[in-house]
Amino acid sequence: MPHRIFAPSIAALLIAGAALPAGPAPAASAGPTAPTAAMVNALASELAAGFVFPEVGARYAAALKQKLASGAYAAISDPEALAKALTSDLQAVAPDGHLKVFSPAATAKAGPRGAAGAEAQGLIASGWLADGVAYANFNLFPGDPETVAKVDAFIAAHAGAKVLIIDVRGHRGGGLAEMDRLFPQMFTRETALVTMDTRQAVEEQGDGPLRENATLRRQPSPAGVVRRTHYAMPAARPVWANTKIYLLTARRTASAAEHLALSLKRTGRATLVGEATRGANHFGGLAELPGGFGVFVPVGRTFDPDTGKDWEGSGVAPDVAVPAAEALGKALALAGVDPAKVRSLPAAR
Repeated sequence: MPHRIFAPSIAALLIAGAALPAGPAPAASAGPTAPTAAMVNALASELAAGFVFPEVGARYAAALKQKLASGAYAAISDPEALAKALTSDLQAVAPDGHLKVFSPAATAKAGPRGAAGAEAQGLIASGWLADGVAYANFNLFPGDPETVAKVDAFIAAHAGAKVLIIDVRGHRGGGLAEMDRLFPQMFTRETALVTMDTRQAVEEQGDGPLRENATLRRQPSPAGVVRRTHYAMPAARPVWANTKIYLLTARRTASAAEHLALSLKRTGRATLVGEATRGANHFGGLAELPGGFGVFVPVGRTFDPDTGKDWEGSGVAPDVAVPAAEALGKALALAGVDPAKVRSLPAAR
Protein backbone atom coordinates (compact mmCIF):
# COMPACT_ATOMS: atom_id res chain seq x y z
CA MET A 1 0.00 0.00 0.00
CA PRO A 2 1.35 3.52 -0.75
CA HIS A 3 2.88 5.38 2.15
CA ARG A 4 0.70 7.96 3.86
CA ILE A 5 2.17 11.25 4.95
CA PHE A 6 0.84 12.87 8.11
CA ALA A 7 1.99 16.21 9.44
CA PRO A 8 2.93 16.65 13.13
CA SER A 9 0.11 16.52 15.66
CA ILE A 10 -2.89 15.81 13.48
CA ALA A 11 -2.50 18.48 10.88
CA ALA A 12 -4.07 15.86 8.65
CA LEU A 13 -7.35 17.24 9.92
CA LEU A 14 -6.79 19.98 7.39
CA ILE A 15 -9.36 20.43 4.70
CA ALA A 16 -8.40 18.78 1.46
CA GLY A 17 -5.84 20.85 -0.37
CA ALA A 18 -5.12 23.20 2.52
CA ALA A 19 -1.92 21.53 3.63
CA LEU A 20 -0.09 18.97 1.57
CA PRO A 21 3.51 17.91 1.94
CA ALA A 22 5.65 18.49 -1.08
CA GLY A 23 5.79 15.59 -3.52
CA PRO A 24 7.75 14.72 -6.65
CA ALA A 25 7.16 17.02 -9.59
CA PRO A 26 7.17 15.68 -13.13
CA ALA A 27 10.35 16.26 -15.09
CA ALA A 28 10.22 19.49 -17.10
CA SER A 29 10.78 17.67 -20.38
CA ALA A 30 8.42 14.79 -19.73
CA GLY A 31 5.18 16.51 -20.73
CA PRO A 32 1.83 15.57 -19.25
CA THR A 33 1.74 12.42 -17.18
CA ALA A 34 -0.39 9.78 -18.93
CA PRO A 35 -3.21 8.22 -16.96
CA THR A 36 -2.37 4.63 -16.15
CA ALA A 37 -4.25 1.61 -14.95
CA ALA A 38 -1.60 1.18 -12.25
CA MET A 39 -2.38 4.58 -10.74
CA VAL A 40 -6.16 4.15 -10.78
CA ASN A 41 -5.92 0.63 -9.37
CA ALA A 42 -3.60 1.89 -6.62
CA LEU A 43 -6.13 4.61 -5.82
CA ALA A 44 -8.91 2.02 -5.61
CA SER A 45 -6.84 -0.19 -3.31
CA GLU A 46 -5.92 2.73 -1.05
CA LEU A 47 -9.55 3.74 -0.58
CA ALA A 48 -10.77 0.19 -0.05
CA ALA A 49 -8.17 -0.39 2.65
CA GLY A 50 -8.07 3.00 4.34
CA PHE A 51 -11.29 5.01 3.95
CA VAL A 52 -12.98 5.70 7.28
CA PHE A 53 -16.11 3.70 6.39
CA PRO A 54 -15.14 0.28 4.94
CA GLU A 55 -18.37 -0.13 2.97
CA VAL A 56 -17.96 3.29 1.34
CA GLY A 57 -14.31 2.58 0.58
CA ALA A 58 -15.39 -0.61 -1.21
CA ARG A 59 -17.93 1.38 -3.24
CA TYR A 60 -15.28 3.90 -4.24
CA ALA A 61 -12.96 1.10 -5.37
CA ALA A 62 -15.67 -0.65 -7.38
CA ALA A 63 -16.69 2.57 -9.14
CA LEU A 64 -13.09 3.38 -10.10
CA LYS A 65 -12.48 -0.08 -11.48
CA GLN A 66 -15.69 0.05 -13.48
CA LYS A 67 -14.76 3.42 -14.96
CA LEU A 68 -11.27 2.18 -15.74
CA ALA A 69 -12.60 -0.94 -17.48
CA SER A 70 -14.98 1.19 -19.54
CA GLY A 71 -12.07 3.28 -20.86
CA ALA A 72 -13.34 6.46 -19.21
CA TYR A 73 -9.83 7.62 -18.30
CA ALA A 74 -7.96 6.44 -21.37
CA ALA A 75 -8.37 9.67 -23.32
CA ILE A 76 -7.42 12.02 -20.47
CA SER A 77 -3.80 12.95 -21.05
CA ASP A 78 -3.61 16.03 -18.82
CA PRO A 79 -2.71 15.10 -15.20
CA GLU A 80 -4.76 17.94 -13.72
CA ALA A 81 -7.81 16.94 -15.74
CA LEU A 82 -7.37 13.32 -14.68
CA ALA A 83 -7.13 14.28 -10.99
CA LYS A 84 -10.29 16.36 -11.29
CA ALA A 85 -12.15 13.57 -13.10
CA LEU A 86 -11.19 11.04 -10.46
CA THR A 87 -12.21 13.37 -7.65
CA SER A 88 -15.53 14.09 -9.33
CA ASP A 89 -16.25 10.40 -9.84
CA LEU A 90 -15.47 9.65 -6.19
CA GLN A 91 -17.62 12.50 -4.90
CA ALA A 92 -20.50 11.24 -7.06
CA VAL A 93 -20.35 7.90 -5.23
CA ALA A 94 -20.33 9.46 -1.75
CA PRO A 95 -19.57 13.13 -1.01
CA ASP A 96 -16.73 13.80 1.43
CA GLY A 97 -15.33 17.18 2.45
CA HIS A 98 -11.71 16.00 2.45
CA LEU A 99 -11.41 13.32 -0.24
CA LYS A 100 -9.49 14.65 -3.24
CA VAL A 101 -7.04 13.40 -5.86
CA PHE A 102 -4.06 15.65 -6.68
CA SER A 103 -2.00 15.86 -9.83
CA PRO A 104 1.80 15.65 -9.51
CA ALA A 105 2.12 19.39 -10.10
CA ALA A 106 -0.51 20.25 -7.49
CA THR A 107 1.13 17.99 -4.93
CA ALA A 108 4.56 19.49 -5.58
CA LYS A 109 3.29 23.07 -5.49
CA ALA A 110 1.73 22.83 -2.04
CA GLY A 111 4.21 23.19 0.80
CA PRO A 112 3.83 21.84 4.34
CA ARG A 113 1.36 24.60 5.19
CA GLY A 114 -0.42 24.69 1.87
CA ALA A 115 -0.33 27.03 -1.08
CA ALA A 116 -1.10 30.21 0.84
CA GLY A 117 2.44 31.48 0.33
CA ALA A 118 3.21 34.50 2.45
CA GLU A 119 -0.26 34.68 3.97
CA ALA A 120 -0.18 34.86 7.75
CA GLN A 121 -1.13 31.53 9.28
CA GLY A 122 -2.06 30.44 12.77
CA LEU A 123 -2.85 33.12 15.35
CA ILE A 124 -3.17 36.07 12.97
CA ALA A 125 -4.60 38.72 15.30
CA SER A 126 -5.07 39.13 19.02
CA GLY A 127 -5.49 41.72 21.72
CA TRP A 128 -8.01 43.55 23.92
CA LEU A 129 -11.22 44.67 22.20
CA ALA A 130 -12.36 46.44 25.35
CA ASP A 131 -11.50 46.38 29.02
CA GLY A 132 -11.64 42.74 30.06
CA VAL A 133 -12.54 41.53 26.54
CA ALA A 134 -9.82 39.39 24.93
CA TYR A 135 -9.85 38.51 21.22
CA ALA A 136 -7.95 35.87 19.23
CA ASN A 137 -8.31 35.23 15.50
CA PHE A 138 -7.06 31.90 14.14
CA ASN A 139 -7.08 30.85 10.49
CA LEU A 140 -5.17 27.59 11.02
CA PHE A 141 -3.91 25.27 13.76
CA PRO A 142 -0.54 24.34 12.22
CA GLY A 143 0.88 22.95 15.47
CA ASP A 144 4.34 24.43 14.87
CA PRO A 145 6.41 25.70 17.83
CA GLU A 146 6.09 29.34 16.75
CA THR A 147 2.28 29.26 16.74
CA VAL A 148 2.08 27.29 19.98
CA ALA A 149 4.39 29.87 21.60
CA LYS A 150 2.10 32.65 20.39
CA VAL A 151 -0.87 30.89 21.95
CA ASP A 152 1.00 30.58 25.26
CA ALA A 153 1.90 34.28 25.13
CA PHE A 154 -1.73 35.19 24.39
CA ILE A 155 -2.92 33.17 27.38
CA ALA A 156 -0.40 34.84 29.68
CA ALA A 157 -1.23 38.33 28.43
CA HIS A 158 -4.99 37.85 28.74
CA ALA A 159 -5.27 35.88 31.96
CA GLY A 160 -8.38 36.77 33.91
CA ALA A 161 -10.28 38.17 30.92
CA LYS A 162 -13.97 38.53 31.70
CA VAL A 163 -14.85 37.75 28.07
CA LEU A 164 -12.90 35.75 25.51
CA ILE A 165 -13.83 35.87 21.82
CA ILE A 166 -12.19 33.28 19.57
CA ASP A 167 -12.67 34.03 15.89
CA VAL A 168 -12.47 31.01 13.56
CA ARG A 169 -14.60 32.40 10.73
CA GLY A 170 -11.71 32.00 8.28
CA HIS A 171 -10.18 28.90 9.90
CA ARG A 172 -9.53 26.00 7.53
CA GLY A 173 -8.12 23.26 9.75
CA GLY A 174 -5.07 21.87 11.50
CA GLY A 175 -4.34 19.74 14.53
CA LEU A 176 -4.83 19.54 18.27
CA ALA A 177 -1.73 21.31 19.62
CA GLU A 178 -3.24 24.80 19.88
CA MET A 179 -6.50 23.45 21.29
CA ASP A 180 -4.60 21.51 23.93
CA ARG A 181 -3.09 24.83 25.08
CA LEU A 182 -6.46 26.63 25.17
CA PHE A 183 -8.67 23.97 26.77
CA PRO A 184 -6.74 23.66 30.08
CA GLN A 185 -7.41 27.34 30.74
CA MET A 186 -11.16 27.04 30.08
CA PHE A 187 -12.12 23.98 32.13
CA THR A 188 -11.91 23.45 35.89
CA ARG A 189 -12.23 19.67 35.77
CA GLU A 190 -11.29 16.88 33.40
CA THR A 191 -13.86 16.86 30.61
CA ALA A 192 -14.49 14.52 27.70
CA LEU A 193 -14.76 16.67 24.57
CA VAL A 194 -15.25 14.54 21.46
CA THR A 195 -14.47 11.01 20.29
CA MET A 196 -12.33 10.05 17.28
CA ASP A 197 -12.37 6.80 15.31
CA THR A 198 -9.58 5.73 12.95
CA ARG A 199 -9.69 2.82 10.50
CA GLN A 200 -7.93 -0.11 12.18
CA ALA A 201 -6.13 -1.22 9.01
CA VAL A 202 -4.41 2.16 8.87
CA GLU A 203 -3.43 1.96 12.53
CA GLU A 204 -2.00 -1.52 12.12
CA GLN A 205 0.33 -0.29 9.37
CA GLY A 206 1.62 2.45 11.65
CA ASP A 207 0.16 5.13 9.40
CA GLY A 208 -2.49 6.49 11.77
CA PRO A 209 -2.43 10.24 12.46
CA LEU A 210 -3.31 9.92 16.17
CA ARG A 211 -1.27 8.85 19.17
CA GLU A 212 -2.35 8.39 22.78
CA ASN A 213 -1.26 11.04 25.26
CA ALA A 214 -2.67 12.83 28.31
CA THR A 215 -5.47 14.44 26.30
CA LEU A 216 -6.13 11.69 23.74
CA ARG A 217 -6.93 8.31 25.26
CA ARG A 218 -7.70 4.91 23.81
CA GLN A 219 -11.19 3.56 24.42
CA PRO A 220 -12.93 0.21 23.84
CA SER A 221 -13.46 0.13 20.09
CA PRO A 222 -15.95 -1.38 17.67
CA ALA A 223 -14.64 -3.91 15.17
CA GLY A 224 -12.52 -2.39 12.43
CA VAL A 225 -11.71 0.92 14.14
CA VAL A 226 -9.47 2.34 16.86
CA ARG A 227 -11.36 4.72 19.15
CA ARG A 228 -9.96 7.57 21.23
CA THR A 229 -11.55 10.32 23.30
CA HIS A 230 -10.15 13.85 23.40
CA TYR A 231 -10.11 15.35 26.91
CA ALA A 232 -9.68 18.81 28.34
CA MET A 233 -7.16 18.56 31.17
CA PRO A 234 -7.44 21.61 33.44
CA ALA A 235 -4.41 23.63 34.42
CA ALA A 236 -3.58 23.96 38.10
CA ARG A 237 -5.08 27.45 38.00
CA PRO A 238 -7.11 27.94 34.80
CA VAL A 239 -6.90 31.61 33.84
CA TRP A 240 -10.30 31.56 32.11
CA ALA A 241 -12.17 29.45 34.65
CA ASN A 242 -14.95 32.04 34.99
CA THR A 243 -14.62 33.69 31.60
CA LYS A 244 -17.54 34.00 29.20
CA ILE A 245 -16.37 32.48 25.92
CA TYR A 246 -17.77 33.14 22.44
CA LEU A 247 -16.69 31.31 19.29
CA LEU A 248 -17.31 33.08 15.98
CA THR A 249 -18.10 30.72 13.10
CA ALA A 250 -18.80 30.95 9.37
CA ARG A 251 -19.54 28.65 6.48
CA ARG A 252 -15.78 28.71 5.79
CA THR A 253 -14.96 27.35 9.27
CA ALA A 254 -13.62 23.87 8.57
CA SER A 255 -12.17 20.67 9.93
CA ALA A 256 -10.10 21.19 13.11
CA ALA A 257 -11.99 24.42 13.77
CA GLU A 258 -15.16 22.35 13.66
CA HIS A 259 -13.56 19.99 16.19
CA LEU A 260 -13.07 23.04 18.42
CA ALA A 261 -16.63 24.20 17.79
CA LEU A 262 -18.25 20.87 18.67
CA SER A 263 -16.02 20.48 21.75
CA LEU A 264 -17.05 23.85 23.14
CA LYS A 265 -20.70 23.53 22.13
CA ARG A 266 -21.44 20.07 23.52
CA THR A 267 -19.74 20.86 26.83
CA GLY A 268 -21.56 24.18 27.10
CA ARG A 269 -18.27 25.99 27.63
CA ALA A 270 -18.78 28.54 24.86
CA THR A 271 -21.56 30.17 22.89
CA LEU A 272 -21.20 29.72 19.13
CA VAL A 273 -22.18 32.83 17.19
CA GLY A 274 -22.41 33.05 13.39
CA GLU A 275 -23.13 30.47 10.72
CA ALA A 276 -23.15 26.68 10.49
CA THR A 277 -19.63 25.48 9.72
CA ARG A 278 -18.44 23.90 6.48
CA GLY A 279 -19.09 20.24 7.28
CA ALA A 280 -15.62 18.80 6.59
CA ASN A 281 -15.31 16.19 9.32
CA HIS A 282 -13.25 13.20 8.23
CA PHE A 283 -9.53 13.47 8.98
CA GLY A 284 -6.70 11.68 7.22
CA GLY A 285 -3.54 12.18 5.22
CA LEU A 286 -1.94 12.18 1.81
CA ALA A 287 -1.31 8.81 0.18
CA GLU A 288 1.27 8.60 -2.58
CA LEU A 289 0.19 7.11 -5.89
CA PRO A 290 2.13 6.01 -9.01
CA GLY A 291 3.20 8.78 -11.37
CA GLY A 292 3.56 11.39 -8.63
CA PHE A 293 -0.19 11.65 -8.01
CA GLY A 294 -1.56 11.87 -4.49
CA VAL A 295 -4.88 11.42 -2.76
CA PHE A 296 -6.08 12.79 0.54
CA VAL A 297 -7.66 9.74 2.17
CA PRO A 298 -10.04 10.35 5.09
CA VAL A 299 -9.16 7.55 7.52
CA GLY A 300 -11.12 8.66 10.57
CA ARG A 301 -13.92 10.78 11.93
CA THR A 302 -14.66 12.91 14.99
CA PHE A 303 -18.08 12.76 16.63
CA ASP A 304 -20.23 13.64 19.62
CA PRO A 305 -19.86 10.76 22.12
CA ASP A 306 -23.39 11.40 23.42
CA THR A 307 -25.17 11.08 20.07
CA GLY A 308 -22.64 9.31 17.82
CA LYS A 309 -23.19 12.03 15.21
CA ASP A 310 -20.48 13.96 13.40
CA TRP A 311 -20.69 17.12 11.29
CA GLU A 312 -19.76 15.72 7.87
CA GLY A 313 -21.80 17.56 5.25
CA SER A 314 -23.98 19.43 7.72
CA GLY A 315 -21.50 21.41 9.82
CA VAL A 316 -21.74 22.45 13.45
CA ALA A 317 -24.75 24.70 14.02
CA PRO A 318 -24.27 27.94 15.96
CA ASP A 319 -26.09 28.66 19.20
CA VAL A 320 -26.88 32.15 17.92
CA ALA A 321 -27.33 32.29 14.15
CA VAL A 322 -26.34 35.51 12.39
CA PRO A 323 -24.48 36.25 9.13
CA ALA A 324 -20.75 35.75 9.61
CA ALA A 325 -20.03 39.44 9.07
CA GLU A 326 -22.25 40.29 12.04
CA ALA A 327 -20.94 37.63 14.43
CA LEU A 328 -18.41 39.79 16.27
CA GLY A 329 -20.89 42.58 16.92
CA LYS A 330 -23.47 40.07 18.12
CA ALA A 331 -21.00 38.40 20.48
CA LEU A 332 -20.06 41.75 21.99
CA ALA A 333 -23.74 42.58 22.44
CA LEU A 334 -24.40 39.21 24.11
CA ALA A 335 -21.48 39.88 26.45
CA GLY A 336 -22.98 43.24 27.39
CA VAL A 337 -20.05 45.26 26.08
CA ASP A 338 -20.73 48.96 25.62
CA PRO A 339 -20.21 49.69 21.88
CA ALA A 340 -18.68 53.06 22.76
CA LYS A 341 -15.89 51.31 24.61
CA VAL A 342 -14.95 48.83 21.86
CA ARG A 343 -11.51 49.41 20.39
CA SER A 344 -10.41 48.82 16.82
CA LEU A 345 -9.97 45.19 15.83
CA PRO A 346 -6.38 44.08 16.54
CA ALA A 347 -4.28 44.09 13.38
CA ALA A 348 -2.96 40.84 11.92
CA ARG A 349 0.64 40.10 12.84
